[in-house]
Amino acid sequence: MNKDIATPLRTRAILEKYGFSFKKSLGQNFLIDTNILRKIVEAAGITPETSAIEIGPGIGALTEQLAKTSKKTVAFEIDQRLLPILEDTLSPYDNVKIIHSDFLKANVKSVIDKEFTPDTDLVIAANLPYYVTTPIIMKVLEEQLPVRAIVVMLQKEVADRISASPGTKDYGSLSIAIQYYTEAEVVMIVPKTVFVPQPNVDSAVIRLKVRKEPAVKVKNEDFFFEVTKASFAQRRKTILNNLTSKLESGKERKESIIKALHEAGIEPTRRGETLSLEEFARLSDVLLPVFKPLES
Repeated sequence: MNKDIATPLRTRAILEKYGFSFKKSLGQNFLIDTNILRKIVEAAGITPETSAIEIGPGIGALTEQLAKTSKKTVAFEIDQRLLPILEDTLSPYDNVKIIHSDFLKANVKSVIDKEFTPDTDLVIAANLPYYVTTPIIMKVLEEQLPVRAIVVMLQKEVADRISASPGTKDYGSLSIAIQYYTEAEVVMIVPKTVFVPQPNVDSAVIRLKVRKEPAVKVKNEDFFFEVTKASFAQRRKTILNNLTSKLESGKERKESIIKALHEAGIEPTRRGETLSLEEFARLSDVLLPVFKPLES
């Protein structure tokens, strides 16, 4: 029986064997708690019929737990120095494939087409490097990769922002962007003490269940996100102030913006963080002909 990778002793032995040094620029923090890894696998609802994509496998701690449970796991690793380590630590498992590539630059859709069948129950599970958390999640959602869920470990503060409700201090354009595509919930808080090296902040595991249809219907998706972003540009300002100063040529169209806000049933004195997804959808639809008359 193989000893789990994610123990302080085994992790240290692997790092020493390969003389591995952490690269700060790659946000490398390896987990040394097997229970937490198993909970990630559990939260993703992985069965022997499920396949998984992992981003940043490190020395294979989570990959190993995914391999034990899933039908097949494909992991993207950017750091070439980790490839021989992964080949060694994951040698007992024949259902794992490591791809040496930057996930953000990779054509993930073609990898999925090549590695999995069209009817595969596919999930993403990862302990994400903090500095690329949001771009990675948004890539998966915007490219509409065929995954059922995304279960990832990330900075607690980012998890709070992703899962925040309207009217709370954490609610912002990131909450809206991700909740537009998914149902988000924080599964567990993870203390910084279970990582090597220890990060400066606590982490959280978040589960994003991908919606079959976006949470709200909008006439123009890009413009909807433009409006939500502008609405949070300066949190202390009213929605009217933010929209006039942040939307292109908003100042010249102030009267039209006021009219649109009233038409959408939104007081111009409200702040962006009090608006629900439905209100933003209504607002972006009535603002669309004002800003993009040819497209609506």
